[in-house]
Amino acid sequence: MNKKVLLIGVLLIVPLVGLLAVSFRFDPKIVESPLIGKPAPDFTLQDLDGNVVRLSELRGTPVVINFWSTWCPPCIQEHPLLESAAAHYRGRVHFLGVIYQDDPGVIARFIDELGAWGPALIDPENRVAIAYGVFGPPETFFIDEEGVIVDKVIGGLHAQILREALDALL
Repeated sequence: MNKKVLLIGVLLIVPLVGLLAVSFRFDPKIVESPLIGKPAPDFTLQDLDGNVVRLSELRGTPVVINFWSTWCPPCIQEHPLLESAAAHYRGRVHFLGVIYQDDPGVIARFIDELGAWGPALIDPENRVAIAYGVFGPPETFFIDEEGVIVDKVIGGLHAQILREALDALL
């Protein structure tokens, strides 16, 4: 075997393996966002029943905003987890679901069948999703009682990540 080829291979492989090993220490579901530490963009949206929800009116209580769709498999998988968390933290945390590029009629049927964990808010033209920098569902934002975004999770939620984020809010 050519020693030069072996040396080049080792010089390429060792740093890549090291980088991979370091990256395993980080949870890919918790993503730093430029919005973390900043006031949450305010919005006023209607739910499926026409009730108006204004984010700034919820100040004084932590808020979880989850951008979701019925066509999103991780959204469907995390639905029971969000239902359970909303019931457990009822009165201490507001849970808001912002519909992401989905038909409100389909959402209504989904909720009739599987239940709701918070108001399903219609986001015309995705303006709120754009303000929050959402790439695609599910994305979840955790907002403290003062209206500041403290965490963001991209992808489906897991019980431990959700519990830790909610406990940190309280």
